[in-house]
Parts: sequence; structure tokens; C-alpha cells
Amino acid sequence: MKILICSDGMPASENAIDLAALLAGPLKAEITLLGIVEKSSDEQPLREALERQAQSLRTQNAQPDIVVRAGEPVRQILDQTSSISYDLVLVGARWTGASGHYWRSERTYEVIKAIQPPVLVAIGERKQLKRFLVCTGGKEFIEQAVRFTGEIAAAVGASVTLLHVMAEPPAIYVNLVQLEENVDQLLESKSELGTNLLRQKRELERLAVPAEVRLRHGIVIDQVFEEVRAGDYDLIVTGTSQARGLLGHYIMGDLTRSILNRANVPVLVARAGPPKAGRTLWKAFKGLFGAR
Repeated sequence: MKILICSDGMPASENAIDLAALLAGPLKAEITLLGIVEKSSDEQPLREALERQAQSLRTQNAQPDIVVRAGEPVRQILDQTSSISYDLVLVGARWTGASGHYWRSERTYEVIKAIQPPVLVAIGERKQLKRFLVCTGGKEFIEQAVRFTGEIAAAVGASVTLLHVMAEPPAIYVNLVQLEENVDQLLESKSELGTNLLRQKRELERLAVPAEVRLRHGIVIDQVFEEVRAGDYDLIVTGTSQARGLLGHYIMGDLTRSILNRANVPVLVARAGPPKAGRTLWKAFKGLFGAR
């Protein structure tokens, strides 16, 4: 696996270095440490900081390459990931305050939307990676992200919980609520949700990753963090979808942005694949309310 670590040499990037150290050995990763300067006078101090960070990685038997670029940071990261195919990009996330749409450095969100590889945002300090929480949405196009998460989990020896949060439905759908509260019954049903979650669980088990499905009802972002607190997870996985047409960027939904804002553990922003062809409105309703 090829991993790119984006570092400005500042304290916020140290979490990315520590996180990479947990991943490098188990993933047998080739690591590139990328530093970017906007002023030429900053190049030497940055190189010295990157060398210190590289030395920290070497103590974990990683042998990182150091690359220094000059220019606008997001543009330079995009150029680096366009010229070399990376499997994962690690970035830091400096806290800027709980106001507006972006509670962390806005460049973090811009990188996530601009580049092709999945982005692991290093938030908080973790000494281990043993419990992953995947916010699935219950759709088939998240399976690419589930598979990638499973590959990482298999390497580091982590378990994965697939979380689906459903808004509280009207009282007339009480049977639907009861079905969803019974995980085994849901996974055995012919509903779209049950079928997708079962397939995702089996994909993780195929990779020898311990997996379970958790269901919650309520406001999605609130329930995600209720689960995070209850389960003491080391990593949250959420997704982005690619913009349609000729645009090459990714769309980061409100849920992903809110998770990044509020998280105190690392967040993997994975890439969702395109929805499968052949879905119709009738099939969606049939799968949701049809045969159990």
C-alpha cells in the first residue's frame, strides 16, 4: 500500500505521523512524507521538521521518502496524488473553533473534496486501532468503502461495526421499526437495507474481520456520536461521492462534514462507488416495505 502523509511540520501534523506509525508496519506501506512551503524562506526549517518526523517513522521500521513542494498547499497535494497513485492520504486537522460550516482548518475539507484517494484525517491521539465504526447509510454504493476499511482492519487486527441510523418513522410504520430493531431478522429479510447490510457484513467476514451490525433511530449525527461514545471506537469511517459529469471533485455531504467537525478520533473519508444500475423508485419502496 502506498501512503502519502501531508505535513507542514507543525504540531497538528504530529497526529498524522503517529497514526501512520500504527499503520505502516501492518500494511507493509510505502510512505511518502510531503511538505509544502508557500515562501522559499520556510523551506529549510520545514525540511528539518520533516526529517525529525521521518526519524520517528523509522523507529517503526518505515522508510519514508521526503518530498518538498512549493506553492498553494491544496494544489500541490492534488498534483502529487495525480502524478503518483496513492492508496491513502493522511492529513492533520487543526481546530479553528465551533462556528460556521468548518470547525477545523478549511484546507482539510478542500483536500478531501479535491483528491482521488481516500483521506484519513488524524484527529486526537490514539495508541491503538482496534475498533472501527463505519457509517454505512445502508446503500450498496458504500461497499467500496467497506471493503477498503476491511483491508485496513484485517491488517491491524481491528473489528468493524456497521452502523445504520434510521429517522424515526410515523407511527403507522411501527412494524418497520420493530423489524429494524431486530438485527438478525433484518439481515434475513429481503429488504434493500437488510440485503445490503448482510452483504457488507459478509465481505468483512470474508477478510477475516470480526463484524457486527448496529441499528439506531433518531437524528443521524447525534446517534453516530452516541454510538462512538458507547463503543469507544478508535476510528470513524464515513464517505464521499464523486460529482457527476466532467467535474473531478468529490462531494462531501453534511453528515461527513459534521463528523469531521465533532470527532475526537481519526476519521477515514472513504470513496463510495457509483450506485448500481437498475434501481427504480418502485424497487426501492418494494425493498423497504415489501416481503420480510
